[in-house]
Amino acid sequence: MNVADFDYDLPASYIAQSPAEPRDSARLLRLDRQSGAISHSVFSNIVDLLRRDDVLLLNNTRVIPARLRALKLTGGKVEILLLKRLSARRWQALVGGRGIRPSLRLRIDDSDITCTIVEQLEMSQRVIDFSEPIDDELPRLGEMPLPPYIHSKLRECERYQTVYSEIDGSAAAPTAGLHFTPELLGKLEDKGVKLATCTLRIGLDTFQPVSAKRVRDHKMHREHAALDSGNAAIINEGRRAGGRVIAVGTTSARTLETAAILSAGGRVDKPRSDNERANAFPIRAFRQDTSLFIYPGYRWRAVDAMITNFHLPRSTLLMMLSAFAGRETLLAAYEVAKQAGYRFYSFGDAMFIT
Repeated sequence: MNVADFDYDLPASYIAQSPAEPRDSARLLRLDRQSGAISHSVFSNIVDLLRRDDVLLLNNTRVIPARLRALKLTGGKVEILLLKRLSARRWQALVGGRGIRPSLRLRIDDSDITCTIVEQLEMSQRVIDFSEPIDDELPRLGEMPLPPYIHSKLRECERYQTVYSEIDGSAAAPTAGLHFTPELLGKLEDKGVKLATCTLRIGLDTFQPVSAKRVRDHKMHREHAALDSGNAAIINEGRRAGGRVIAVGTTSARTLETAAILSAGGRVDKPRSDNERANAFPIRAFRQDTSLFIYPGYRWRAVDAMITNFHLPRSTLLMMLSAFAGRETLLAAYEVAKQAGYRFYSFGDAMFIT
């Protein structure tokens, strides 16, 4: 299977440059993955599409202002995108600029803080060591790391956070969750829908394009994920009651499928070799890095339905959704969405795949 099989044409005019206002006014395309049937609605109507004892799994990660501007001490501008904190002062990051080699020193704009490149990793990845812990200074010095296809300035930083975000550490938002409001979540709970949360800190693969020609040759980078015992219990209770487990976004889906594989005693790095039945094992709590790569051929273990946005061509996210809905079915739905004028990508409209 080739990466080119997941390509499609999208004129720039379809890419949303600002979030829907209010959040739940975004459009919603419902896709039945068995029949391919499509219907159109508004996201606020998701209440009518969910049932009592369904479980919504939400990724409660929170985006940090991870983009920093810097200057080489010898001159020259540099841009730093923090991906993962390794210790109090040391981070893994993407560093853009010329000649970014180990031992190079940088000064962060509008501050006396410096950093040193200590290790060169793949492509533009570097390990950098700051002169002091930078966490507390990020709200002042950092910028929200909006994707490169968004060219409009974001008026309110909270619009790139979900209303249920709690745990700092991501370099991007779990954008499927941007459509929820507190009022909408309240209506869902009143209906008997159960809300569960997980945490997956979104990192490098959001920004790194797939460069391999064959899908199976792509290397997924590790991201920290966690599901605690209380939320695992909510998921299991919903399953026992006959409810569906609905992942809000691809990050929640990866976290839940990681939990399901580990709960069955499988290995996340070899998920396709496990032969356990999908619902044979209760979901258990876990906390560890995951590099789970889901693409067509993967057998789903725990996710019954998914709420998601429209994703980039040739992306691992599009491959995951193709594994869930079928590549032809999904790409046909994308063409319908284009013809109907849906907005794509991070600030775009939503899909509900059942």
